[in-house]
Amino acid sequence: MEFLKNFFTNVFDESTMPQTTSSFEQLSEEELETHLGVKKYGTFTLTDAVRPSYDLKVTPAQGYRHDAYQDVENNASIPVIMAAASNEILFDLFMEILDPLGQVVDVVLETSHHRDENGHSDLYREHIDMPVLKSILWDYHDLLKNDGCTGIAVLNPGGRQEVQFDEHKLLVAYGEPLSTFEQLFVERGICCQNDIRFVTEAEHVHSSSEFYGQQFEELSTRLGMDVMCDY
Repeated sequence: MEFLKNFFTNVFDESTMPQTTSSFEQLSEEELETHLGVKKYGTFTLTDAVRPSYDLKVTPAQGYRHDAYQDVENNASIPVIMAAASNEILFDLFMEILDPLGQVVDVVLETSHHRDENGHSDLYREHIDMPVLKSILWDYHDLLKNDGCTGIAVLNPGGRQEVQFDEHKLLVAYGEPLSTFEQLFVERGICCQNDIRFVTEAEHVHSSSEFYGQQFEELSTRLGMDVMCDY
């Protein structure tokens, strides 16, 4: 049962999901465990962080697409690239796409480990040297890849670009220019598919554990996080 408990720590991303009947309802424990145990869809390998809905309205696949973020406050449209990468290349690719951000960056850690108690929280660290950041992130690569309650964003302090590695293990690059990020995706065999759908766009479940909660606290300490905002 611990396997199942880990997956249902955070069940649905309720902020984006309509209130419909869950595909997980009426499943036997055996059916549920079998579904959650599937790690590979075709050539795409999932991390342990998230699993798609039982009815597979979105089947996990590798690819990237162009999008835009609407900045209502500044009345601006910010170009975005979103990508899903197979587990075998995911973390290495994340580390690679940090390089265009420069040698000194700001970092945001995202946590929903205590969503039921405190909601969603972001922890901030300004001005950290990229080599130092990368060294620390490598030490916690298992947490960052496999915990469905941990996300991270790395920002150019000038505000021009940002890279996110979110709770769903999607890679998202914001700002201009985006050509360098796109080139890195293509070099890793990730093709542009502007009609691709991601796991966030249908029902899905997140996995976490007390161990990952402890690891998150260690990581935030190592990074010197000192500001928290709850949502």
